[in-house]
Amino acid sequence: MEPLANRLRPTTLDEVVGQEHLVGEGKPLRVAIEKKHLFSFILWGPPGTGKTTIARIYARALDAELHELSAVSAGKDDIRKIVGTVGQGRTLNLRPKVLFLDEIHRFNKSQQDFLLPYVESGELTLIGATTENPSFEIIPALLSRSRVFVLEPISEEALRVITKRAGVTLGKDAFEWVMGYANGDARRALTLLDGALALYGKKITVANLNKALEDPHLRYDKKGDEHYDTISAFIKSMRASQPDAAMYYLARMVQAGEDPLFIARRMVIFASEDIGLAQPTALVVANAVFRACETIGYPECAITLAHGVAYLSYSKKTKSAYEALREAQADVKKFGNLPVPKKIRNAPTKLMKDLEYGKGYERYDDESYMPDKLKKKRYFPEA
Repeated sequence: MEPLANRLRPTTLDEVVGQEHLVGEGKPLRVAIEKKHLFSFILWGPPGTGKTTIARIYARALDAELHELSAVSAGKDDIRKIVGTVGQGRTLNLRPKVLFLDEIHRFNKSQQDFLLPYVESGELTLIGATTENPSFEIIPALLSRSRVFVLEPISEEALRVITKRAGVTLGKDAFEWVMGYANGDARRALTLLDGALALYGKKITVANLNKALEDPHLRYDKKGDEHYDTISAFIKSMRASQPDAAMYYLARMVQAGEDPLFIARRMVIFASEDIGLAQPTALVVANAVFRACETIGYPECAITLAHGVAYLSYSKKTKSAYEALREAQADVKKFGNLPVPKKIRNAPTKLMKDLEYGKGYERYDDESYMPDKLKKKRYFPEA
């Protein structure tokens, strides 16, 4: 009765599908494993892309004693227990101790500071796994002692290999449906296929996949369907200015133990993308919510999240800044770096002044400062 995703989990590097930029011939993780190079590193990538698998393969290849913890439930005492066995373990068999810390971004600064000396001294080799940007979530001292490897979403080609290994033959429509549902997450795809196989055997159609998805055991997956569907509903409720619905989905995430910084970060993005110039103070409020979540954490920061959600939901909305940025980016991609008008170029030297850089510039000017090719272009038509 072991889940399909576990049964198909690779045990050697050659069995890993995807992540060729890391595990392909001559690539950094393969070279490190082949040379048995012991070092700390962070695996950053979306769910279901092989972070746990790679960590286990690495530890096994180096004959290391692997300790696996989830930062959601682990704390300093768990680290102490592992460290307490380091000296004895090394004396007996000289095996290095590797700590795989899943969702390392859920460790707060104090917990990361506590872990740091053991990584510095080499008592523990750290492999951290995170779906969030390590630059923002991991303290600089710990990050500077670790390499960061970026994992990519599972590609279409990789998913075809994975479904074949599962013994499933999918028609074009069914495969495209699974590909869209998985959204680059191999575990998500295999969990769905596992349920469909149990219910309908190897006859997997789009209709059967839809029916399998209604199974309550499949639907509740905090790292998968439940996570993505709820945050989607949350954002769309705020966008539609429905504070009651937004509050309900916030409550679901809080009750499920969702990372408050994950929620707050999406609120900051929403404040710029969807509210924008209609109510610029929304970004100030969203940033304050994020900072409060960083400072006080659960359970109290849930109140701050609720405050922010109500404010963002009631705010007027405009995507003008977002749309202007995308249109400007499209022009940059289409035309490249068009010449900046001489009038607004910097002129720190005599030569540049002789070339008429900055000539005629005045602080208040009605003349367009756009490159000549885009003189008549307006990203903000109302301006």
